[in-house]
Amino acid sequence: MNDLVDDPNIGPAPMSEPLRRAIGERYLTYALSTIMNRALPDARDGLKPVHRRILFAMRELRLGSTGGFRKSAKISGDVMGNYHPHGDAAIYDAMARLAQDFAVRYPLVDGQGNFGNIDGDNPAASRYTEARMTAVAEALLEGLDENAVDFRSNYDGTLTEPVVLPAAFPNLLANGASGIAVGMATNIPPHNISELVDACLHLIKSPEARDDTLLSHVPGPDFPTGGVIVEPSESIAQSYRTGRGSFRLRCRWQTEDLGRGQWQIVVTEIPYQVQKSKLIEKIAELIQTKKLPLLADVRDESADDVRLILEPRSRNVDAQVLMGMLFRNSDLEVKFALNMNVLIDGVTPQVCSLREVLRAFLDFRREVLIRRSRHRMEKIDHRLEVLEGLIVAFLNLDRVIDIIRYDDAPKAALMREDWGGEFVRASSEADYVPPRGDAEADGLSETQAEAILNMRLRSLRRLEEMALLKERDSLMEERAGLEDLLEDGDRQWKSIANQLREVKKTFGKDHPDGARRTGFSEACEVPETPLEAMIDKEPITVVCSRMGWIRAMTGHIDLNRELKFKDGDGPRFIFHAETTDRLLVFGTNGRFYTLGAANLPGGRGMGEPLRLMVDLPNEAEIVDLFIHRPGRKLLVASDAGDGFVVEEDEVVAQTRSGKQVLNLRGGARALVCRAVSGDHVACVGENRKVLIFPVGDLPEMTRGKGVRLQKFKDGGLSDATTFDLEKGLTWHDPAGRTRTESDLSEWTGKRAGAGRMAPRGFPRDNKFT
Repeated sequence: MNDLVDDPNIGPAPMSEPLRRAIGERYLTYALSTIMNRALPDARDGLKPVHRRILFAMRELRLGSTGGFRKSAKISGDVMGNYHPHGDAAIYDAMARLAQDFAVRYPLVDGQGNFGNIDGDNPAASRYTEARMTAVAEALLEGLDENAVDFRSNYDGTLTEPVVLPAAFPNLLANGASGIAVGMATNIPPHNISELVDACLHLIKSPEARDDTLLSHVPGPDFPTGGVIVEPSESIAQSYRTGRGSFRLRCRWQTEDLGRGQWQIVVTEIPYQVQKSKLIEKIAELIQTKKLPLLADVRDESADDVRLILEPRSRNVDAQVLMGMLFRNSDLEVKFALNMNVLIDGVTPQVCSLREVLRAFLDFRREVLIRRSRHRMEKIDHRLEVLEGLIVAFLNLDRVIDIIRYDDAPKAALMREDWGGEFVRASSEADYVPPRGDAEADGLSETQAEAILNMRLRSLRRLEEMALLKERDSLMEERAGLEDLLEDGDRQWKSIANQLREVKKTFGKDHPDGARRTGFSEACEVPETPLEAMIDKEPITVVCSRMGWIRAMTGHIDLNRELKFKDGDGPRFIFHAETTDRLLVFGTNGRFYTLGAANLPGGRGMGEPLRLMVDLPNEAEIVDLFIHRPGRKLLVASDAGDGFVVEEDEVVAQTRSGKQVLNLRGGARALVCRAVSGDHVACVGENRKVLIFPVGDLPEMTRGKGVRLQKFKDGGLSDATTFDLEKGLTWHDPAGRTRTESDLSEWTGKRAGAGRMAPRGFPRDNKFT
């Protein structure tokens, strides 16, 4: 391969490097950018860059909590143009979420207009909505003008933006966060500010406090949508110790008495991040697919609050059992995962415990306090220098007026003038003498001279001189306090504790959003109660047509009664049952399906196709339909002549898809399903040969192909049944008369034998019944 050389026409030659290294380096750069700038929040202020830039841009637009609103399009446009060079739709979505009180525990944006709802509806377009900051957001920004944090250049270097916000409270835990980066993710639930402040105060008092001790102040998350946490306390403690875990969260519900024994369940709070509309759709689907047989209907009567109505199918239904079924099958109970993966100091991703997160916040607040104190000292020093010059001017007012009136360069003259003892006199009331820029000990500095020249004539009163002296003394006292604060760590922590108490007072229980919303309870697991115990026992008659349309007639009607069916259809199965019975359906595909008799459609119409109730394939047909009798045994066999005995309790299916029992091969189809009611099995093949052998020769299985019942040279099995050998074998002859054959020695043999020709008068259809 020729070496690459520079071409004067196209510039320097491209660098050559292995593809693996090139892709690895670029992907690593992308991964780090995603982790630090998009996905993971900062442990100090709990914000991602987009949220931080939104709040800072709103501050620059002077959108305070007591001011006016501005169009969301203006806000997102400023954020995109000045600080966040990404799509305006993404910026607006992030801002809209900060305004949703069902998504954020303490909203940072006060929205005016449609900002979405708990049903999952999207916010209106940014041109239709307006926004401003909330008081909570202003608490995060407090101190930006006092050099509390570092600033950096924006993406094009024309402006500056804060690296992190001062954050007066632990916003990371208060509002939570979620994000997915490359190879890592974060998911932090929201918490209550009052509880977090109490934990911080305890950590200030006892720096070595353990996570378990902090749980006495922070018992768990506090979700904006309320609900009830049913996670065991040991599991919660383990989650906060390791920074990983989960919380089981349930809806808040109660029963409402409707009189005359009727009642309904009212859900007033749903789990966090569950869309109400999709929750209702899911519950309605469960009712439609008969997976919630105890529930009759679900209704949404919500207005500004949440109010879901759940109607039981019967007054005899136990509310706890019904809610237990809903918790298992719907999002009325969810698991919220905890993964406290955050950026420590804005640089290092780390999975932190509760204590480590609070420690990072408190250390940051100490840094903010020190920086703000130093900034304030600088302001005081500058003001004291100005005050010293103004006081000198008052003490030497005639000379100052003379210089200003007659000198061509009054500023330079004031700085050259030797004021002598006047400085001593002016500073005699305090030990501190502010620094002066001029080299001469008794001259005015440039700052002092400028302040004197800018002084108004009305300030030449005696009262103004007294005010200056009073202000100087006050600033000197404040400066001394700041010096003590910067030199004493205990004073710093005491000051931080006082600031946190003010936050708790402002956003605590007296605040509209301050009270805890999410409760705690024991997870009382309700055992699954048999369906029969929840349903009124009433007589019905089950009718199933040849085409598979099934219905339930009220009461035990005459089984010979003439019924109506669709054109070309007719009766196939008809028998008496109870509403508490379970029905078993055996298909030619070898699967058993289970139906609740109480869930069958009424008998006023033609019924419904059985295939809509269970997943019976179109190519499969119904072999048998009967009432489930616990403890009974069944004989199942295929038309290939293979079969076995199975416990009836083993074939009951729990799902629509049924339960495979008889395995079929080579195009074989299930043919026989009979209850075992004797000690011998009688088989007849398509060749009209009959074989009788003991039931004990067949194995008992729960699933399989089975064993050979009868050997066929041509064709396959036509029918099989069980009977008592002593009572003989009974069938109906072609004339409809019942015949019983007692001497069956001619047809008795070993299993898998060929058999002998059927007795005279055996039915032409080769069926025993």
